[in-house]
Amino acid sequence: MGEKTLSKSKKLKAVKKATKIEIESIKALFLEHYPNSVTELEYKNLYELIISVMLSAQCTDKRVNIITPALFKTYPNVISLANANLDAVKEFIKSCSFFNNKAKNLIKMAQSVIENYEGDIPLTQKELMSLAGVGQKTANVVMIEYSGANVMAVDTHVFRVAHRLGLSNATTATKVEEELSKKFKTQLHLLHQAMVLFGRYRCKAIKPECEGCFMEEYCKSKEGFKV
Repeated sequence: MGEKTLSKSKKLKAVKKATKIEIESIKALFLEHYPNSVTELEYKNLYELIISVMLSAQCTDKRVNIITPALFKTYPNVISLANANLDAVKEFIKSCSFFNNKAKNLIKMAQSVIENYEGDIPLTQKELMSLAGVGQKTANVVMIEYSGANVMAVDTHVFRVAHRLGLSNATTATKVEEELSKKFKTQLHLLHQAMVLFGRYRCKAIKPECEGCFMEEYCKSKEGFKV
């Protein structure tokens, strides 16, 4: 999913919003079922994390984890990546979606970190978003995973789950993020990843596993809503 919009957004149908009591119950259930949720991306440091998150846009974490070991071995830091040959980087990530643009952005990101941040990857949303290829969702995911920042990030899974549970009717990821942040208020870093995992493995886009789902009481899909 892109940073701001969802391709199917025009097809969304408005549903009854979850009440304040329902929101608190939904929040508690997510924290109960995913108490220590973290990303499935494999990384060892902030440098590897930001690259993995950048590559994961419209690509599965599983695919990214296959790609990155060789990439990190060849380019172990921002200096080596900043001086990398573009075609060589493309070769490493060619099985990833949009690899041409991602390869360009990876190199530009590393160059910007050296030129503007003395080689240290920043950890504020504004500074992260100043880097090539880093939008609001990517910046927030990096902050969530590396420092446990109390921010929400909305990918395709979070977007779908938020709508199915009546947490948002918004048609853009940015607006959904704003609504979830306002409604949940705290522990957003845990709730983000809980919603990702719930959407990825249970509340799937196709053939969701509804039977026995712990969110069944709060699901609005039964009202005819599809996303």
